[in-house]
Amino acid sequence: MRSAAPGRHTLAPEVTNVSRQGFWLLLDGRELFAPFADFPWFADATIQELTNVQRPSAHHLHWPALDVDLAVDSLEHPERYPKVSRVRSNRRLQLSRARPVSSKPRGQRTRPRN
Repeated sequence: MRSAAPGRHTLAPEVTNVSRQGFWLLLDGRELFAPFADFPWFADATIQELTNVQRPSAHHLHWPALDVDLAVDSLEHPERYPKVSRVRSNRRLQLSRARPVSSKPRGQRTRPRN
């Protein structure tokens, strides 16, 4: 009986260190640094959320607790991947919801002056 040909083995990713500037991820025997300046989605994450990383495929990483998906290449070459999302503080979001919406532009009068 013949066995199927072995597939490409990928090791699970592992967060090895966290600092104020970012975190290090062990991936395929090499360590990659993910600075929070380039990856702001991780800046406020807990250690538990940060270390819960999955690798659904060889080129894809997923943090389920943070709902973040990244291509491995984006960690290797962050300059090739401009940020398309920015972290917003809850305070700014709450303020924008609290302001009433007016149909008239600011500064316009309803009646002309005589």
